[in-house]
Amino acid sequence: MQWKSLLSIAALGVLPNVNALLRFACSQLVIERLDPLLEPGKVSAHLHQIIGGSAFNVTMNVNNDLPSLSQCTSCTYSEDFSNYWTAVLYFKHSNGSFKRVRQLPGQLLGNANGGMTVYYSQPSNGGKVTSFPKGFRMIVGNAMTRSFDANNQEAKSLNFRCLSAGGGNGGVVGDPGTDSNALPKMKCLGGIRSQIVFPSCWDGKNLDSADHRSHVKYPNGSACPSTHPVLVPQIFIETVWDTTEFNNMWPSDGSQPFVYSMGDPTGTGQHADYVFGWQGDALQRAMDQCNSFGGACPTLKTQSIDAINKCTQASRVKETYEGWLKALPGCNPIQSGPQPATMVSGCGAPTTLAMTAPTPAVEDQLKDDIPITAAPPAMTEA
Repeated sequence: MQWKSLLSIAALGVLPNVNALLRFACSQLVIERLDPLLEPGKVSAHLHQIIGGSAFNVTMNVNNDLPSLSQCTSCTYSEDFSNYWTAVLYFKHSNGSFKRVRQLPGQLLGNANGGMTVYYSQPSNGGKVTSFPKGFRMIVGNAMTRSFDANNQEAKSLNFRCLSAGGGNGGVVGDPGTDSNALPKMKCLGGIRSQIVFPSCWDGKNLDSADHRSHVKYPNGSACPSTHPVLVPQIFIETVWDTTEFNNMWPSDGSQPFVYSMGDPTGTGQHADYVFGWQGDALQRAMDQCNSFGGACPTLKTQSIDAINKCTQASRVKETYEGWLKALPGCNPIQSGPQPATMVSGCGAPTTLAMTAPTPAVEDQLKDDIPITAAPPAMTEA
């Protein structure tokens, strides 16, 4: 990705100009069926990939101080103990089996172990940006959505880019036909990049809301609405899914073979959760002082790629999500829409957290993963 050109942020029309811009890697913390915002205290409906501070937990109270509760963070800015999570992408083979799609590290950021690339930016014409307060959290997107609403600002802030070989086609303007609001319908020689932009206008009062989104809104052009007057940093996250290893298994009928972990083959249900956890005034300092357009931010502390790759959690849900699976983890049959999906239960998937020693950390599980072959190996139960 040609991040010096402000790539997708400008392409999406959300931030035409910025002063401050942080761009950094966060490696995989854990992959599991937990969602402390939508389903606190229990195993969640579908699988997520989580990055950030090691205080990520089944429940995350607004009074929690994530920097003090975390032993490490999987982000290269070592004062960021926030947590970010999205759904997980799977490949569906023509025989009905599923295999998780690995993530690629962001370009020019080192060899992070999966995870995402995170951006924080400050609009140049939007006034002073105020850092999120302790306990702040929000959600963008809806896992049940199965169609694109062109009149919905949130829907327009969830996008995909079909990358060319070697990660090309990553600049501000994509090649014709390579940007979409649904999963690409063609083979992408450099993988598929998911692009999610969070709202940047806050009501200035509530750390959260019942639906985890009403306390924030997208700006009207460059201005925040009067109901949400406080301009907060624009968070933009990218996940590059390495779909290239499945290109030789593309269905003979040419149909799009990828599906999100909530049973979404359209991609319009992609979503992301955020819980703020920067230490002290680090984020405010960065927004006030750093204008390097993604380069070094001297006021912030950093750590090495090796350090972030070592920051992992053990999974607390005892189920298999790697290898060839007969079904997606949880109870997530494919629901293509266009009507919204419905929740399904009673399929026999685990609904309780591990009471004994949890399964190995993600980095250990990957060592024993079965290589991709033209014909999939024996499947295991999810």
